Amino acid sequence: MFSIENVYLSVSIDSKGAELKSLYNKNAGLEYMWDGNPSFWAKTSPVLFPIVGTLKNDQFYFADKSYQLGRHGFAREIDFIVTDQSSSSITFSLASSEATLQKFPFPFRFDIVYSISKDQLQVSYKVLNTGSNPMYFSVGGHPAFKVPLIPGSDYTDHYFEFNKTENAGRWPISMEGLIETAPVPFLKNTRVMPLSKELFYADAVVFKQLQSSSVSLLSNRSPHGLQFDFTGFPYLGIWAAKNADFVCIEPWCGIADPVTSNQQLTDKEGINILSPDEVFERTWRVKVF
Repeated sequence: MFSIENVYLSVSIDSKGAELKSLYNKNAGLEYMWDGNPSFWAKTSPVLFPIVGTLKNDQFYFADKSYQLGRHGFAREIDFIVTDQSSSSITFSLASSEATLQKFPFPFRFDIVYSISKDQLQVSYKVLNTGSNPMYFSVGGHPAFKVPLIPGSDYTDHYFEFNKTENAGRWPISMEGLIETAPVPFLKNTRVMPLSKELFYADAVVFKQLQSSSVSLLSNRSPHGLQFDFTGFPYLGIWAAKNADFVCIEPWCGIADPVTSNQQLTDKEGINILSPDEVFERTWRVKVF
């Protein structure tokens, strides 16, 4: 386990999957991350790479070859190495290998940089195409925050507040984990999304192209919460395991296959294309209070 800290925050990250494990607010004496109880969901903040979500039949085609790749890709199950560290910042790195090339035929280097400034954690994803041909990929985050945050409060005391008024549908997810062909009405001229455990009984709440660039997790019974900035991420997922005491805020550059997918990687919705030696970078931020 690796740690960075300042007078406001203490942050711990596991080298396996470069997974965020703890975000502790020293001033408030509060832990903000889910504890990874395996009875509900053993993860805390998996990194989604080189795909986000589920592929149709867990398979894609590229250059007339088929490849098998499980939900959310392989990065979350691989040990990263630390390539840079200071008291307030740490960089985890993963390079392509013979094993990854069998599932994903692109050479790459993937860096995840965790850094803190006052009461804010910043998480940056940096993807470098180390090959000689264009690279097709997705990347995203999946941090799980503890709800309720304060002992004695209830899950339904909490709600999300977007920084802009939204009129946005929820994109349903099929039994196979694929995105259905049309959204259902969800947010109607509002900035507020109440929380309930029943909200996630049909899987994640998936949004495309929200007007907002940030969302706050707030409580009716406590002044404590967080503000989550997802600028530059075109998709947002909000999810919790059934009846679990957490909620995930998931910024995505990529999305699960639609039910109508032809499984061609180059045609995949939300796919990112990276030229040789080019770097793709996106950053999400969470400020705790």
